[in-house]
Amino acid sequence: MKFANRIEQLPPYLFVEISRKIARKRAEGADVVTFAIGDPDIPTPSHILERLHQASNDPPNHRYPETEGLPELRRAIADWYEGRFGVTLDPDREVLPLIGAKEGIGHAALCFIDPGDIALVPDPGYPVYSVGTLFAGGQCHWMPLLEENGWLPDLDAIPPEVARRARALWLNYPNNPTGAVADEGFFQKVVEFARRYGVPVLHDAPYTEVAYDGYRPGSFLQTPGAKEVGMEFHSLSKSYNMTGWRIGMAVGNAQMVNALMRVKSNLDSGIPQAIQYAAIEALRGPQECIEEHNRIYQRRRDRVVATLRGIGLEVAVPRASLYVWAKLPQGWKSGEFATLLLEEKSIVVTPGAGYGRHGEGYIRLSLTIADDQMERGLARLASWHIPDPT
Repeated sequence: MKFANRIEQLPPYLFVEISRKIARKRAEGADVVTFAIGDPDIPTPSHILERLHQASNDPPNHRYPETEGLPELRRAIADWYEGRFGVTLDPDREVLPLIGAKEGIGHAALCFIDPGDIALVPDPGYPVYSVGTLFAGGQCHWMPLLEENGWLPDLDAIPPEVARRARALWLNYPNNPTGAVADEGFFQKVVEFARRYGVPVLHDAPYTEVAYDGYRPGSFLQTPGAKEVGMEFHSLSKSYNMTGWRIGMAVGNAQMVNALMRVKSNLDSGIPQAIQYAAIEALRGPQECIEEHNRIYQRRRDRVVATLRGIGLEVAVPRASLYVWAKLPQGWKSGEFATLLLEEKSIVVTPGAGYGRHGEGYIRLSLTIADDQMERGLARLASWHIPDPT
C-alpha cells in the first residue's frame, strides 16, 4: 500500500508517543506520575456544564451546526475581546469559532501556503505550526527562541530574501513550551516586519488568562496596526478548563478570517451547538473561576520550581502559561534525561527536543496535575540524584 509522501514525512505527534510510553510503564505495574501533557485536571466550572446540559436537551441543537458558528457566540467572543483587551471586533467579519484552536491552527496553513512557500516558525514551538506547513506543501524557516533573547525570535536575523518569500509568521505568547511572555514593544516590531514584507501574522494566544503574581498578558491585536496584518487564535480550553469540549476562536483581519472560514466550510461541519451555548455562558458568565484556577496553578508552579532547583536544574519562574521550562545540566540530552527519569522514578516529563532543535537541553513540566499526584512526583524528584551523563 502506497501512502502520500506527506504521511511518510510526518513525525509522530509528540504526545501520542508520550502516552504510549506511559501506557507501557503502567502495564508493568508502575505508579506513573506525569507532568507531560497540558490538559487541565480541574473540572469545567459547574455553571458552564449546567448550560451545556440544558442546551443538549434542545432538539435544534441535535442537528448540523453552521461553520461560522452561532451569531450569539460570535458576539460573545467579540464582547469578551472588547472587555478583556479593549479590542473591537466585527462579530460577522472578524470572528470565527473553531473546533478548538488546534484545528484552526492546523487549517490556517492551507489559507496562506502554496507548495514551495515559506512559513516562519518558532523553534522551540508547538508542533502543529510546522506540521500544518508540511501539509500545505510549504517549507519552514526556523526562528530560534533563545534564553538570552527572552525566548523571543530575532526578526532582524531573518534574511531579507527569506522574509520576502514568507507567507506566514507564527508566534505564540505566553509561550508554549518556554512560558515566556512578550510585551507591546515586541509586538510593534512584529507589525512593522509584517508590513515591510507583506507577511501575515498568526498569533497563538491560548494562555493569556493563565498568569501569575498579578501579571495580565496582552493580545497581539492590541498593538496598533495588528489587525491590518494578523489573526489571533484563542481558546476556552485553558481559560475555563474546556479541553474536552473543543472550542476556540480565530479573530482579527477580516480577509484572513474569511479565508479560514472558506477552508473550514469545506472540511468540517462546525461546533456542536450545545457546546457553543456552553461557550457563551463561559464568556458571559462569572469570571471568578479564572482567578481561582490561577491560584491553584501558581501554588503548583512554586512547588515545581523549588523542587527542580533543589536537584540542580536551572529554572526561570514563569509569569504565565501552564508550564515550567527547566534547563538540564551540561551534557544531558533531553530525550535521554526524560527516559532515565521514567525508568528510575516513574515520572514523565516532556523532552525539549520534541519542540524543535533549539529545545534540546531543556525539559517541560506541566502544572495540570492533581495535587496529590504532584506531591508524590515531587517527593520522588527531590530524592533523586541526577547522575553524570555518559
